[in-house]
Amino acid sequence: MELHAITAFPLGSNFLPSDAINQLEMFQAETFDPGEIDKEFGWAEAAGMTTMRIFLHDLLWQQDSRGFKARIDTVLVLAAKHHIKPVLVLFDSCWDPDPKLGPQHPSIPGIHNSGWVQSPGIALEDDRNSARFEAYVKGVIGAFANDNRILAWDVWNEPDNPGGGDYTNNLKDKVERVDRLLPLVFAWARSQGPSQPLTSGVWTHDSWADPDKWSPTEKIQLTESDIISFHDYSWPEKFESRLKRTLRS
Repeated sequence: MELHAITAFPLGSNFLPSDAINQLEMFQAETFDPGEIDKEFGWAEAAGMTTMRIFLHDLLWQQDSRGFKARIDTVLVLAAKHHIKPVLVLFDSCWDPDPKLGPQHPSIPGIHNSGWVQSPGIALEDDRNSARFEAYVKGVIGAFANDNRILAWDVWNEPDNPGGGDYTNNLKDKVERVDRLLPLVFAWARSQGPSQPLTSGVWTHDSWADPDKWSPTEKIQLTESDIISFHDYSWPEKFESRLKRTLRS
């Protein structure tokens, strides 16, 4: 298939520069590398990509909100230079549940996502952190609510994912806690009047087309999202069948 035949649709991938092990290392001032990001956006543009899914983190807002906003803007400048409109992801339920600011550990050879961290992870256990999460959501979206360089906001990546990897410190009631927070995240985001659509991608289930079979998490995602997004890790035929069922629902 010729490239121009598919570029009517946004085409892209998750993005992390090759010199960062996770979203903290990508955006912290000491390791933020615009030159590398620019170079790799250039590779994406050359491959015909027009969007990138870029993960943020609540701890980055807590650490240095002004600097974090400036670095997000720099990424958006570089993305626009290469005709890429990113989807920005606020929270993520996958991998290490105990993220920490500062230097990140080296990658572990042979281990998938060996340094990726959840946001917020085990910080969900303390309900007092809700105010911090609210400030993060409102602060980031409020700063970029009318920025046409952004394609959409993914407010929570795979919120009902148990975590992945061999981590033993995931909260036992993690999904229940996420389900209580996720509607608030949508509400906080909407309170800033973003011009971009909000979404939260459902993942690897077969019940999307039947509302009676939605889990509590899926019900929040599929009723609150402005656009439906989903993740699928199976063969193309399975992906196609899920897509058709979702479009019919």
